[in-house]
Amino acid sequence: MKRILTIVTLLFLGLSVYAETNSDTVATDKSILSYVEDWYSANMNYGTITALMTIESSFIPFPSEVVIPPAAYVACNVGNDMNIILVVLFATLGSMLGAMINYLLSIWLGRPIIYKFADSKWGHLLALNGDKLKKAEDYFNEHGVISTFIGRLIPVIRQLISIPAGLAKMKLPVFLLFTFLGAGIWNVILAALGYVAHGQQDLINQYSHEIGYAIVGGVLLVVLYYTVKYFLRRR
Repeated sequence: MKRILTIVTLLFLGLSVYAETNSDTVATDKSILSYVEDWYSANMNYGTITALMTIESSFIPFPSEVVIPPAAYVACNVGNDMNIILVVLFATLGSMLGAMINYLLSIWLGRPIIYKFADSKWGHLLALNGDKLKKAEDYFNEHGVISTFIGRLIPVIRQLISIPAGLAKMKLPVFLLFTFLGAGIWNVILAALGYVAHGQQDLINQYSHEIGYAIVGGVLLVVLYYTVKYFLRRR
């Protein structure tokens, strides 16, 4: 489910900026990648990064991969107001806020309600289920409080590891420290991807049209595949 949300988000960004630029009567030969880069330059700021990463780190499935690498790429552009170090810091702040939401809700609601919600229709719409929570809770019980650090680096576990920490009523200062370290490392990795991509800007610009069309085509194929798979599974 999260994979579908990732590709749909990328597709939406690409199509939205494409439609916006097509509305202009001035002819242009800019590539789709240039449109996406311009969209991020105009709309991405530290507040947006913090808000999106808060959502990403909570129980709402949202991919950090479509937030930090493009933001870091744009921050490397000459004349841009953003700083790549601040991109990482504000992204980590958002990750901690989202983790706190899961942590506090888990303490307040308790295990029965949390698991009942995860297995409900609304929980499934948020890509939750009891098996995922059980996997995160088993991981926490097996590795102890350090799992809130290690778990932030593991797919699927990383968004949910704060829930068993709340259910176990882990000490808040320790929870915040390990969450900060784990989320910070993950965000540095994503920002490094954006930085490396910016280092290949000349090559990207040279083949920007081909890359853009290949990405859109690949996204459409993947969306079609998972959509068909989803409906076949329901039937």
